[in-house]
Amino acid sequence: MADDKIRLGGMALQNGVLVHGPTAWAVAVRTPEGELKVASGKKSLRGAEVKNPVLRGPARLLDAMLLLPRIRRALPETRLPFERPVVLGSMLVSGLAVRALRDSKRLGPLAKELLAGTLSLAPTTLALRGSSLAAYHGAEHITIGTYEHDEPRGKEHERCGSHLVGPLLLTSAVGAALAARAPAALRGIARAGGVVGAMAAATELFGWMIRHPEHPVARALARPGHELQARIATAEPDTAQLEVAEAALQACLQLESDGAQHQNRG
Repeated sequence: MADDKIRLGGMALQNGVLVHGPTAWAVAVRTPEGELKVASGKKSLRGAEVKNPVLRGPARLLDAMLLLPRIRRALPETRLPFERPVVLGSMLVSGLAVRALRDSKRLGPLAKELLAGTLSLAPTTLALRGSSLAAYHGAEHITIGTYEHDEPRGKEHERCGSHLVGPLLLTSAVGAALAARAPAALRGIARAGGVVGAMAAATELFGWMIRHPEHPVARALARPGHELQARIATAEPDTAQLEVAEAALQACLQLESDGAQHQNRG
């Protein structure tokens, strides 16, 4: 990515795309009537400004999650990725299956957590099947990637959150296995600490993977996310979907530019 480019993130919606930068966000959706609607705003939490390696991973995740209620208020037509009833049902079933697996006496703590992490991917997989979400995910990647590289890019992106799957499965399994060894009275605190620690470690590991993409360990950890992204999580968008993603990108960049100009004048 060129040095003068703003570091952007994004999220595919069922009917549009969310794009966010260090200080601003924008969402664009296509209504059932075919109308393109856009909303944007400034961030209240700026996860990119958190430098502590233990906190910046969870902060960046919280940064993105806090935007969801804001975009629903700003643009009620927005349909979030997991709003479909079948997906919500899958989340419930997956949660019960994970709990039963963790109560099993036949597997060790590390094996339990690796299998539980894999099971927890089921709702995401179901959300992407039979909907336009995968195509909007592809549109998000194409639009952001083309902006970053100043050349046409494909539907897969090297910083896609799907690449966190491998690192997060590993760090979550290790964190939970260690927490299981804590005294019973402290196990709840240990598990909470394990979740935060796993997210922090996975984020740092993901950053290392981006900087060293050809390293054998980086390639192995990226493999599960790469397969998920290539085979399920993204699809080729049509022209109308690309138009939606481009509208979100331009609205976000405009707010980021306005903020930078205001700061320079100050």
